[in-house]
Amino acid sequence: MARLNVNPTRMELKKLKARLNTAVRGHKLLKDKSDEMVRRFSLIIKENKRLRDEVEKELSDILRRFSVARSVTPSYRAETAFAMPSVAIKAECGVKSVMGVEVPDIKLINEKRADGLPYAYSEITSEADFSVAQAAELLPKMVELAKTEKAVRMLAAEIERNKRRVNALEYVMIPQLEETIKYIKSKLDENERAAVIRLMKVKNKPNA
Repeated sequence: MARLNVNPTRMELKKLKARLNTAVRGHKLLKDKSDEMVRRFSLIIKENKRLRDEVEKELSDILRRFSVARSVTPSYRAETAFAMPSVAIKAECGVKSVMGVEVPDIKLINEKRADGLPYAYSEITSEADFSVAQAAELLPKMVELAKTEKAVRMLAAEIERNKRRVNALEYVMIPQLEETIKYIKSKLDENERAAVIRLMKVKNKPNA
């Protein structure tokens, strides 16, 4: 490991020891943060998988009902009916902090259902009724899934960045500081021995 290019003085030794102590403490804090982020990430991943499985299952059923409704309904009439919303929802968008990472926080507010379905009962089959109602009920869960998946991506990126910082401290900065401190100590010891030897020679030198 290459050492830092510094002058081997006691002042530099003191500075490097302080930097080493700070780096060691920082490494421990980052490592603890990384471990906790991984734990929280695992919980969110499980929740994300649960939501995705539910949404995909319900969406598959909705699309099947839509397909049945379209197969027994004139195309122009189905297109017109399904283009009209049955639910009006407002979303309140914000952020929340997960281990220092700001992730999206979306809340659905002021949900207002239209009076009945957005088409005449005589125009569309009952399969369409069920599918439209299911789609309206599924929307909040889809928003929750989107929010969770975005949080997963953001946390994964932050975990990777934090891991790089931990590795940089553990495998680069701390070893460099330790190697430099060791070098300065050896140089100071060498200078001290040289000074003692010079002093002994001066004392042993006969008076002229």
